[in-house]
Amino acid sequence: MSEFNRNLMHRWFDEVWNQGSVAAIDELLAEDAVLYGLADSQGSPVQGKDSFKAFHAQFRSAFPDISVTIEDSICEGDQVAVRCAVRGKHSGDSLGFAASDNPVDFTGMAIVRIKDGKFVEAWNNFDFLALYTQIGKI
Repeated sequence: MSEFNRNLMHRWFDEVWNQGSVAAIDELLAEDAVLYGLADSQGSPVQGKDSFKAFHAQFRSAFPDISVTIEDSICEGDQVAVRCAVRGKHSGDSLGFAASDNPVDFTGMAIVRIKDGKFVEAWNNFDFLALYTQIGKI
């Protein structure tokens, strides 16, 4: 089970983030999933597929060449933890301000709980302070 879950996590970052696949979101994310550490337009945790798809579209539009590399992963039972490196260029205006055209390079960690082959809960801790500093907003 752990290896299956590890493969799901690798697919998530490769297909959803690196390739931008909305079909992979539908396949891998539970309808009522909660993703802590990612915020919706009201600042609440992202809840459900539709809310995540909106977050994903906005972020991928700001960073269309985003590349997430899993540096480490640990699996235990129904949970997978990963440490990631994120790189890209801020070339889209979808964050509510003009694109800086600056490159970004930051790190993060995510822990997900998987049930029936889908992500049902996630705890994300990405260095958005570094991201916003690199694009000149802090």
